[in-house]
Amino acid sequence: MMTIPAPQVRHQQLIVTIYGLYSRNLGDAMPVSVLIEMLGDLGYDAPGVRSSVSRLKAKGVLQSVRANNVAKYELSEQVMDVFHEGDQRIFAPEASNPESGWVLAIFSVPESLRNRRHQLRTELSGLGFGSVASGVWIAPATVLDQARKRLETRGFSQFVDFFRGDYLLDGPMRPKVAQWWDLTALDEQFGDFLSLYGGAVQQWSALVGEDPGDALTASSPELRREAFRYYIPMLTLWRRFPYRDPSLPLEYLPEGWKGPAARKAFLSTHRLIAPLAAAHAHELIHSGARLAAP
Repeated sequence: MMTIPAPQVRHQQLIVTIYGLYSRNLGDAMPVSVLIEMLGDLGYDAPGVRSSVSRLKAKGVLQSVRANNVAKYELSEQVMDVFHEGDQRIFAPEASNPESGWVLAIFSVPESLRNRRHQLRTELSGLGFGSVASGVWIAPATVLDQARKRLETRGFSQFVDFFRGDYLLDGPMRPKVAQWWDLTALDEQFGDFLSLYGGAVQQWSALVGEDPGDALTASSPELRREAFRYYIPMLTLWRRFPYRDPSLPLEYLPEGWKGPAARKAFLSTHRLIAPLAAAHAHELIHSGARLAAP
């Protein structure tokens, strides 16, 4: 088999990825034993998995349920909503265009609620907003509906007013955009992703061909396990980017911007090996269900 990259990701991040992929629907709760087996495939030991599950439960990310007298865990409702909301951004993100215009988020949070101010900035940043000035954030207008829904759900709508508009002064936008977003750091992160996965689709195509359906039909258990070991860390690393990348028009981004190449590398590899990884995961889930059956 091939060499599998090892990005710096934590137990908890991998567990959330696994739940988001394979256990987000009603009745899809997983026992810890299945998580231990999955994370064991990724090189992690059982005590670390149990500790991470406990932390995720304490944070409200996971909640415990009982099924057939077996203790299991599932994603909390709030986190599940985030996954459903994020699918479009993670798996099929689209760059905006200059004609879309801009949306401004103007906010004011009382000093007595300073911690909420920090949380609001984090939410806006995760939605792709850049900081223009204190209390003034900007994003492509395409994110407006999602931003309004997210902030309302989080209880921030009372602090924020939204305005749509266009940039009216003459001159290029690139220097302005570079002030509002830390594009240098983001481009470096895209470069790091490409150093790990830039050649992934070529390697997997050479191994299984170009057709995902044919690859799955002809696959062995060992190949499906290798795909799982490759795919889960890759997706865990990738799913940060759509919440950091504002999906600005290419005209506004620096020359040589690595975002499109990184996105193509991820989506092409995802198309080819996600079905193989899912088949391995479901084999483990169904095996665990049989063992837990009364």
